[in-house]
Formats: sequence, C-alpha cells, structure tokens
Amino acid sequence: MKKQPERPVLITNAARSQSDQLRSRQIRYVSMMSVRAGCLILGAILISVKPPLLPLWLILCAAGMVFLPWAAVLIANDRPPKSRANPAVPQPVNPQRVLASESAEETEHRTIDAEP
Repeated sequence: MKKQPERPVLITNAARSQSDQLRSRQIRYVSMMSVRAGCLILGAILISVKPPLLPLWLILCAAGMVFLPWAAVLIANDRPPKSRANPAVPQPVNPQRVLASESAEETEHRTIDAEP
C-alpha cells in the first residue's frame, strides 16, 4: 500500500492567493447552478408523475430556481473579509499625535531659496 505524502505545515498567516479564492468561488457557483438545474428537472418529473401535494413541490422547485441564481452570484462575487492586520482602507493618521511626538528643536526644516 502506497503511503500518501504529508501535507505541508502552515507557518504563515498570509491570505490565500487570488487564484485559489477564484477557483473555490467558481466551484461554489457551478455547484449551486447545478442544484438549480436539478430543481428544473425535478419539477418536470413531478409534473409527469403527479404526486400528492404537487403544487407544494412545484412551489419549492420554483423557489429554488429563483433563489439559487441570486445566491450563487452573491457568493461567487464575495471575497473573504479583510483582517485587522491588513485592512482594505489605510487607517487615518492623527496629525496632533504626530506633532506632539516631535518637538520643535528636534525637527529640522529645509529651506528652499529660489533666488540666486
């Protein structure tokens, strides 16, 4: 029996690559749209078989066919949330705090003179 190689140990907290994220979103989208197609096929089969409570089953299939594309697009376009360590928008710097940390004597001012 062949021994499977061990998975590498994760030693970083870096986010997954863009291609990995895209691939997983594509798989979720295709699987949800496959379930939608299954709802359509199931509805057609139920109409030909005419089971008890047929209107209820058809309403459930129709709801799946309407709700699933909407949810699939939302999930496919969703990205993982940004972490606090790596925010999407740079945090504003408080200028009063920066000025308080530097005294007037420590700061060197460069003068640019345009006259010869």
